[in-house]
Amino acid sequence: MNPTDDPYRRVSVHGVFLNDRETLVQAVTDLGGGFWVMTPMRTDRGFVVLVNRGFIPPERRDRASRPTPRGPQSVTGLLRMAEPGGGFLRRNDPAADRWFSRDVDAIARAKGLADAAPYFIDAEAGAPDAWPRGGLTVIRFANSHLIYALTWFGMAALTLVGFGVFVRERRRRRA
Repeated sequence: MNPTDDPYRRVSVHGVFLNDRETLVQAVTDLGGGFWVMTPMRTDRGFVVLVNRGFIPPERRDRASRPTPRGPQSVTGLLRMAEPGGGFLRRNDPAADRWFSRDVDAIARAKGLADAAPYFIDAEAGAPDAWPRGGLTVIRFANSHLIYALTWFGMAALTLVGFGVFVRERRRRRA
């Protein structure tokens, strides 16, 4: 895995969901506040990958209020890198099973998943009226605009300094 090149790569996995180790991660989406449903999948290749099956509103928090995938399944979605630490001003609390970020390593430790992949998959959208609702990935690329601005303003300042030195030297030679 390369954190620079692989985020948002479209991937497919096949396997069986480990529904008893599901994790709900607090989320805010275009559909409002609720939870991401992160369910580990034991793939047919033998490793475990966390799958973000999608968003659910708070009233669907109880597992009985939504379908539970059974037997072999296929998931297609976007590869995502872990989001360690927690949310803004909130830390994940594994002991209380309260999650504010999709921290793959911490979730895997808390759920006893020794062979989990270091990434997760955001599932594609399914039926428009189905819960969990997949396909809500917000694609964000690194925003280096401040660095670019500082670089260009720095180069402009150096150009002005160079021009000032040039003018000063020219005046000194004339005098």
